[in-house]
Amino acid sequence: MRQLSGHHRPRTVGRSRAPFVGLLAGVLALALVTAGCSNESPAGATSTETSAAATSQTSSAVTSSAVTSSAVTSSAVTSSAVTSSAAGEAGDQLSGTLLIFAAASLKATFDDLRGVFQKQHPKVTFPEITYDGSSTLATQIQDGAPADVFASADETNMNKVATLVADRVDFATNTLRIAVAPGNPKHITSLADIAAPRVLTVVCAPEVPCGAASHKALNAAGVDLKPVSEEQNVKAVLTKVQTGNADAGLVYATDINSAGDTVEGIDFPESAKAVNVYPIAALKDSKNVAAAQAFIELVTSAEGQKVLAGVGFGTP
Repeated sequence: MRQLSGHHRPRTVGRSRAPFVGLLAGVLALALVTAGCSNESPAGATSTETSAAATSQTSSAVTSSAVTSSAVTSSAVTSSAVTSSAAGEAGDQLSGTLLIFAAASLKATFDDLRGVFQKQHPKVTFPEITYDGSSTLATQIQDGAPADVFASADETNMNKVATLVADRVDFATNTLRIAVAPGNPKHITSLADIAAPRVLTVVCAPEVPCGAASHKALNAAGVDLKPVSEEQNVKAVLTKVQTGNADAGLVYATDINSAGDTVEGIDFPESAKAVNVYPIAALKDSKNVAAAQAFIELVTSAEGQKVLAGVGFGTP
C-alpha cells in the first residue's frame, strides 16, 4: 500500500501544475519508450533507478528547450523592435526642396518653425527662407520667381497673387507700436509726438503692409506725419531705430518683442484701427506640393500657433 501511495503522489502534483507537468510527462513517456527499445539497463540496475535516470535526462532536455525557446523569443522581440524603429525613421515620405517666401515680420517665428520642420522631415531640402516686404515678394511671385509657399503680412498683397495660389488660410494677426531708443530719450507717448519737428521718424512705404497700417493709424489719429524715410520692409525701419539713425519708427508689436532690450515699445490707441491679418498659401505651380502643405499645416497647428503667440502674434 505504501508503494501504491507513492505512485499516486506525482498525479496529485500534476493536478496543481497541469500545463508544465503534462508536457513533462509526455516527453518522459517518449524517453522511456525510446530507452526501453534501444538501450539495455546496466547490469544490476533496478527499474526505479532506470526511471530516475530517464527522468533526470528528460528534465534537463525540457529545461534546455525552454531556455532555447526563451532566447529565440527574446531575439525575435529585439529584432522586431529594431525593425520597427528603422521603419519609423524611414516612414516620412516627404523629400525634395521647399522654398518659402515670407513677410519680414515673420522671420523670428518662421526660422524656429523651419527648424521644427527639418527635424520632422529630414529628407526635405529646406534652404533659408526668403524674407522681405510682402509687396516685394508678391511682385517677385508675379514675375515667376520659384516658390512653394507665400506668407503675407496682409490680405492686400495676397490678393495680388490670388490666381497663383491655392487654399489660402489666415494664421495670425499683428498690431503696430512705436519703436524708440531704450529709455525713450525723446519722451514719446503718442502718434502726435512722432510728427514733431524735433523727432526723426521712419515708417514703411505705403505699399508695404506695415506702411499701409501706419497710414490707417495716423489718419485715425488725425496726424500728418512727414517721415525722414520710407522703408521697403519693417525690419529696415526697426534697424534705423536700433542704430540711432531714427528717433522713432512705426513697426509691429512682434518686432519690438523680438528685438529684446535694443528698443522700447510705446503703445497707442489708434493701433486698434489698423490690425493686419496674415494669410499663407501654397503656389499652384509648386514643385513640392506635399512639403508645402506640410509646412502650412505646421504653421496653423497648435505647435505653430504657440511659436507665433510667443512673440505677440494674435489669432485671426
